[in-house]
Amino acid sequence: MEGSVTDSPYRLLLRAVSLIPASHFFVAALFSSVIFLYSFLEAHFLHDLLNGFRGDPVSINCDSSSRLFHSIVSKCRTLHGRYLATPWLCSPHLQTAFLSFMGRSPDFIYRRQLFHTSDRGTIALDWLLSSDVMEDSASMVQDNQIHDETPILIVIPGLTSDSESSYIKHLVYTMARSGWNVVVSNHRGLGGITITSDCFYNAGWTKDIEEVVNHLHQHHLEASLFVVGTSIGANVLVKYLGEQGENVPIMGAAAICSPWDLLICDRFINRRPVQKMYDKVLTIGLQGYAKLHQTIMSRLANWDGIVKSRSVREFDNHATRILGKYETVDTFYRRCSSSIFVGKVSVPLLCISALDDPVCTSEAIPWDECRANKNIVLATTPHGGHLGFYEGITARRLWWVRAVSEFLGILQSSQSMRRRAVAQAPLPSALESSVDQGPYINVDEDGMVAAVGDEQANCTVEDTTKDTILTQPSVRYTEEGPTPIKAWLSRFSRPSNISIALLAYIAMVTTWPLIGPALLLAIKRKFKKGMPSMALKRS
Repeated sequence: MEGSVTDSPYRLLLRAVSLIPASHFFVAALFSSVIFLYSFLEAHFLHDLLNGFRGDPVSINCDSSSRLFHSIVSKCRTLHGRYLATPWLCSPHLQTAFLSFMGRSPDFIYRRQLFHTSDRGTIALDWLLSSDVMEDSASMVQDNQIHDETPILIVIPGLTSDSESSYIKHLVYTMARSGWNVVVSNHRGLGGITITSDCFYNAGWTKDIEEVVNHLHQHHLEASLFVVGTSIGANVLVKYLGEQGENVPIMGAAAICSPWDLLICDRFINRRPVQKMYDKVLTIGLQGYAKLHQTIMSRLANWDGIVKSRSVREFDNHATRILGKYETVDTFYRRCSSSIFVGKVSVPLLCISALDDPVCTSEAIPWDECRANKNIVLATTPHGGHLGFYEGITARRLWWVRAVSEFLGILQSSQSMRRRAVAQAPLPSALESSVDQGPYINVDEDGMVAAVGDEQANCTVEDTTKDTILTQPSVRYTEEGPTPIKAWLSRFSRPSNISIALLAYIAMVTTWPLIGPALLLAIKRKFKKGMPSMALKRS
C-alpha cells in the first residue's frame, strides 16, 4: 500500500517527462509558436502551396449586361486573371506592415502647386508629368506646357497619408510612365503645409476634392480627368461622386480599399486584439497630425481629450466630431459613409478590396448596391491586406496599381477613340441638303405616317460607358451652295407624282381639317373605277 501511495500517477508522469531531452521541448515550443503565429497573422502560405502558387481568381461583381462590362471590363486581363501574393508576404498583416515600413517605392521628385480654396484653406497639389519620367525627355517641361490633351489623374491619399507615402508613389510613377499627368491632392494640413483656415478634413469632407476637380477642369479643358482614391480617400471619392451625380466633370474613377461603412469598420477594428493594434497605430497618427496644428486644434476642439485618446473613436469624439459639427460620433460615421451614395454614382468606377483587409472589413462592402449600379465594377481578392497587394518574388509591384492602370487606360482610350471618331466624321458636302439625309416619310399599309432617317448619313457615335450620344456639329451652308429651300424644291421636282400628292394631302389635313375630307371624297369619285375595291375599303 505504501508503495502505491508513494508512486502516484503525477510522480510517474514527472519522472517520465524528466527523461525527455531538452531539445525535444525546444522543438515542441518552436512548433507551437509557429502554429500560433500562423493563425495570428492569418497566413495563407499552405493554401498557396497546395494551390501550386497559381493564385486565386479575382471576383468581379457587376452587371454583366452593362455597356461598361462589355466595352471596358471585358478587355481588362488583370481583372480576369489571378492574384498571387508575394510568398514571403503571405499574410494581410505582413502585407500591410511591409507597405508602411518598407514600401520600396520609386524615387522621383514632385512639382508642387499651392491651391487656395474658397474658405482660404491651402492644399498642396504635387504633380508628376509624363514627360518627367520618360527616358527621351530632354528637359523639364514648364508648368504652362501641361495644357494639352494628356489625361490627368487626380489621387486622393488615405488617412494621414500624403504624396510621399509609398503606395501613392507606386501609383503615381506607374501612371506617369503610362503617359498620364498625375497630381496628388494632399489633405489639408498634410504634405508639409500648415492649416490656413479653421477647417480640417475628415472621412466625409468632399469640398476640397470638388474645388480641386473644378479648378483642373477649368484650366485643362482639353484633358480628360480621372480620380483614384485610396482608403479614406476612396470613401471621400465615392461620396463625392454620389453627391455630384451626373454633374461631375470627370470621366472615370477607382476606389481602392474603401471603408464603405465607417460605423461597421469602427466596430470591427475594436473586435480582436490584432485589430486593436491597428486602431492604436491609427490613433497615434491622428494625434501626430493634431500636434502639427496644435495652435488651431486646441482652440477649436478638446485638446486634453485628443492627447488622452486611446482609439480612433475617442479621437473622433474629441476632435473630428467637434470640427465637423456633428452631434455624436455615430452621426458622423453614418452621414460620411460612402455606402449610402453608391447608387448615385454616374461615371465608370472600379472598386478594389481584399477580403482579408485588416482595417476596412469586407463586412462593410455594399455588394448589392454596387451590383445594382451599372457604372460600378467591384473587384475583390481573397488576399492582399490593406493597400498592399504585393506580387512577385521581389515584392516591387502592387497588383491593384496594375489593375487600375489597365482599367483607366482602356477607359481613356475608348473615350479618345470616340472623340476622334466624332472629330474625323465626314461632314455633308455643301452641295447636299439636309433634306437628302432624312428624315423621310414612310407610309404603312394601315395609314400610319412615320419619319425614317438615313442611318448611313447620320454620323452618331454612342458612348459605351454612359447613356449619352455624341453627335456631329451642325452644317452651315455658304452662299456658293444651294440654300435648303432650293434643295428642297430640287428634291421634289423629280418625277414622283405620288409623293407630291401624298405630301400635299398631309399638309392640307393638318392645316385645314375640313378641306382634307372633301378633297379625299373628290379623289374617290374621280378614280372610283380605276381603284381596287380593297383600297376603297381601307380608305
